[in-house]
Amino acid sequence: MTQNARPDPVLAQIRTPLRLTWAALWVEAVLRALWPLVSLALASFAAQAFGALGALPLDLAWWALLALLGGAVWCLIYAVRHFARPSLTDVLARLDAGVAGAPLAMLRDRQAIGAGDAASAAVWQTHRARMAQKLPLIRAAGPKLRLATADPFALRLVAALLASLALLFGTPSQVLSVAGLGATSTKTEGPMWEAWATPPAYTGKLAIYLADQPNGPLSLPIGTQIELRLYGAVGDLILDETISARTNGAEISQSNQKFQVARSGNLNFKGQGGRDFEIVALPDAPPTITAIPPLGREGDARFTLPFTASDDYGVTKGTAQITLDLAQVPRQFGLSVPPDTVPSAGLDLPLPRRGDRTGIAETLVDDLSKNLLSNLPVTIVLQATDAAGNTAQSAAFADTLPAKRFFDPLAAAVVEMRRDILWARANTPRAVQILKAVTTAPEGFIRNQRAYLRLRAVIKALETDQTALPDAKRSELAEEMWQIALLVEEGDLTSARERLTRAQDRLDEAIRKGAAPEEIAKLMEEMQDALKDYMRQLAQEQRESGAETSQNEPDQSVTEDQLQQMLDRLQQLMEQGKTAEAAELMQRLREFMDNMQIAEGGSGEGEGSPSGQAMRDLGQALRGQQDLSDDAFRDMQQGGDGQGQSDQGEGDLAQRQQDLQGKLDDLQRQNQLPGAGSEKGDAGRQALDDAARAMKDAEQALRDGDLPRALDGQAEALQALREGMSQFNEALAEEGQQNGTGERQLGRSEGEEDPRGRDPLGRQPGNALRNGSDENLLGGEDVYRRAEELLEEIRRRSGEGARPEDERTYLKRLLELF
Repeated sequence: MTQNARPDPVLAQIRTPLRLTWAALWVEAVLRALWPLVSLALASFAAQAFGALGALPLDLAWWALLALLGGAVWCLIYAVRHFARPSLTDVLARLDAGVAGAPLAMLRDRQAIGAGDAASAAVWQTHRARMAQKLPLIRAAGPKLRLATADPFALRLVAALLASLALLFGTPSQVLSVAGLGATSTKTEGPMWEAWATPPAYTGKLAIYLADQPNGPLSLPIGTQIELRLYGAVGDLILDETISARTNGAEISQSNQKFQVARSGNLNFKGQGGRDFEIVALPDAPPTITAIPPLGREGDARFTLPFTASDDYGVTKGTAQITLDLAQVPRQFGLSVPPDTVPSAGLDLPLPRRGDRTGIAETLVDDLSKNLLSNLPVTIVLQATDAAGNTAQSAAFADTLPAKRFFDPLAAAVVEMRRDILWARANTPRAVQILKAVTTAPEGFIRNQRAYLRLRAVIKALETDQTALPDAKRSELAEEMWQIALLVEEGDLTSARERLTRAQDRLDEAIRKGAAPEEIAKLMEEMQDALKDYMRQLAQEQRESGAETSQNEPDQSVTEDQLQQMLDRLQQLMEQGKTAEAAELMQRLREFMDNMQIAEGGSGEGEGSPSGQAMRDLGQALRGQQDLSDDAFRDMQQGGDGQGQSDQGEGDLAQRQQDLQGKLDDLQRQNQLPGAGSEKGDAGRQALDDAARAMKDAEQALRDGDLPRALDGQAEALQALREGMSQFNEALAEEGQQNGTGERQLGRSEGEEDPRGRDPLGRQPGNALRNGSDENLLGGEDVYRRAEELLEEIRRRSGEGARPEDERTYLKRLLELF
């Protein structure tokens, strides 16, 4: 077969793909030949755009140009040697490569063998027809550069990257100056300037390059830092500005200068290449702040004050200044005398930690109950400060500063005397007199012995320095009086009955004084909680003593219904503002609760056991010590010295203390206490030794007439006696388990023993200190019945008063869990 040189009508059918592929081959051939020249041109453009040629000395710049021209000549030679003009054959071969069977080459061929044979000619025509059907499948082919083989170091890509950076960050206009190299060098050596304007950081604005700014007014915040540099010989460029507060004229020609914008004016660079700027100084607007009175109350003591503040760039600090409004103070009682210095209270306002501070709406919440200004008329002013130091104040408003309210009469009296002492030292003698009066007859009035003793110590300290009370000591005594008032008001109650009585007293006092609704609601909730605890204890005690008190046991369900109805009615009356009826109902509720009695069970100790008799004697010694401590406390309240006869006529207090110590010594010498030789028994005997030592100290203090020190010793003796009884009870329980005479088992009658020798908690004898057993306690029994039996036994044991307090506490915790 030979190629047909005549024009072939087949090419007319693929005219468009043919032309596109031919153009692609031309691009391919040109780039393969000219890529070094193009890369050199791009790199030269980038270098000149960044001013590389202008930065070189003149001689080096000319040598650089010559090297550039030499490189261009080499690139042209490379192009001539590597350029290959594409032919029609190349184009058709590229098109045929995209279709199977090379249809273009076949259709442009002619039959050379068997042309006269009809069968051979038929086969040839059939083959041409099949190839003609593939002509529509021919598509234009793109260029295949394959430059990586000719440029293994990717220099063409580096040049393209440099050119892109030059377009983004360089000065493309400098490329044209390469034709006049001498002019470029001359310009570089002439005067030039650069200047930056950096606004204050709190504005959040970016720095400005003045050389890029258009002509016209330029607005800058006051305080903007101007930094400039003058190039060339000294005096070629001179700065003329009227925007700063500088007074030194010698600075205008310095090459490096810094100053701040203080006012509007001009900023001119005089000389070759200079410019004039009209600067408009933007002042920092002062902040604004507004309080939203009146003061609110949150909780028991905190006050609230909403406020709003704003600034053009943001508020950085806010304070509240609270000062005494002396003209509005009721000048009576301790406030009738002229006050000493009454310092104002300064509080920081809450500001958002993050986000925008240009507009703020917050609420100040604080507690100034311990401050002298509490519950007194005050004047409040809010102040806001911005980053520039500008300040603004809100309009002052008058109000009474809320604080914690004390409903217990003694607590209220202590707090008032504390205020009077802080108001003026001249009130100290009067405060001493009043405090003595309220502590003279404490029966039924002062229920907290610790509070009484601490208050008497405060009275004695005030008497020592009535005329000139130092500031440090006055502050110390004021803090002590505050803690005493809290102790009296809130107490450290552990008994449910005492807690209920305290809650009733506080609620009754709040109703009579017309307290705020939120305070009444809080006290109502406190009393309901105390009442629930008391009813739970009452039901438990009555359930434990059911056999003995079944005839006298009240109907508990009816009682709870009655109490709930009375509480609901009391809350309705308070919500309706009927305080008189609420006070009457509160008195009826108190009488109703007073009529409810708690049945107490027996001790359960053996009558004939020597250990049991010793424990009863120890209990009598504990009660005797408690009675003696009460008599000593009463004698101190009456101003006695501990040397007189007690109310029961049983001899002086010191002699009674000596007799109690002798009984305790006899009890130890008889050696009938349980647990001899055991860990619990030894711990109990050590506790009795500590009690005897404390009794001896109390006896000596009574003989010396030092009742406070005697009360401390008696309290220590009581604690030691209780600890000893607790240890002996545990030792007695261990002895009972080892002898098989322990408590009755769950689900068994009294006296029936567990055939497996276990205690009610499933423990083997001798494992009393363990929380349970490693074995399965169910043993095939019904799970729910076993659980009910266990809970019932825990309830029974937790209510036995003779058991150690630690054990009862542990059992109560178990009941709370289950």
